[in-house]
Amino acid sequence: MLPANASSHREAPLISQDPMADNTDLYAFRSPDRPDTVTIVANYIPLEAPAGGPNFPAFDDTVLYEIHIDNDGDSKEDLTYQFRFHTETRDPDTFLYNTGPIASLTDPSWNRPQTFTVKLVRHGGDGDARAEVLGRGLPTPPDNIGPRSTPDYDALAAGAVTTLRGGVTVFAGQRDDPFFVDLGSIFDLAGLRPFNPLHAIPLPDEPGRDAVARYNTHTIAMQIPIAQIVRGGHPTIGVYASASRREVRILRRDGTTDTEGRFVEVSRLGEPLINEAVIPLGRKDFWNRSEPEDDAQFASFYTSPEVSRLENLLYGSALAPIDVTSADRRHE
Repeated sequence: MLPANASSHREAPLISQDPMADNTDLYAFRSPDRPDTVTIVANYIPLEAPAGGPNFPAFDDTVLYEIHIDNDGDSKEDLTYQFRFHTETRDPDTFLYNTGPIASLTDPSWNRPQTFTVKLVRHGGDGDARAEVLGRGLPTPPDNIGPRSTPDYDALAAGAVTTLRGGVTVFAGQRDDPFFVDLGSIFDLAGLRPFNPLHAIPLPDEPGRDAVARYNTHTIAMQIPIAQIVRGGHPTIGVYASASRREVRILRRDGTTDTEGRFVEVSRLGEPLINEAVIPLGRKDFWNRSEPEDDAQFASFYTSPEVSRLENLLYGSALAPIDVTSADRRHE
């Protein structure tokens, strides 16, 4: 089983306006603590400031969050883990997220508790799909508010790790964003801080900066027995994560919202920075709506990416030039 990771924050025009459905990171690897399992981590909601109150970030009850697994190499999902969330407001007459220290996941001081349901959908070759509920009413921890509100946040987070039948372990909640990316420099005309003097618009060199340091994200993490997800003769799996919304959203005058129609995928992630830095602006939203099995239509962007040509233009021979022609010829 090959490890995989991917990251893409605010990667397309429409999803940049919909952070609760924005799939920011994906990791999949054999679990070091349980080598007979695979760990899959899908992150959503980019760049959560820790002091993001009074309405702290949370999974969106109207979004369908999914982790998809292809276990026969055809780029089509064979197993899908689906996550739906439910948020309760215990006291609508206060603006507070919590009315006192949150000592446990059932503490009545927590005014906005959130639970979730996990389903496993098995897709048949004939187009049929069978859904099984693996867990319902599973707890999430509160956000890490501060030393008065969440004095023992680690214990709250640990208490939200749930073992389902079959040995599947699941967690959903706020975590520190683990990715390292120098967003400020990269998107300032492809700047690489250590090589700043070599850029066509030179600046003093300096170390790279982790632009997502001290920001949080919302994580869905699973640890799944490998035997449950691999198929005989195919020891390698493909993984991607997604978020989908209903086709229609209705805003009521009383402040409530209804949704109708089928779910439409609005964000997906399986490889690092593909939609963020490879797919051109006019195709990004379409890419998010497409399925991996149809990605051949984007092959020209993968094999001759604009970002490689940009690096060659801005750094010239100062850095090893990136060959953007040989891959093109292989796909002519």
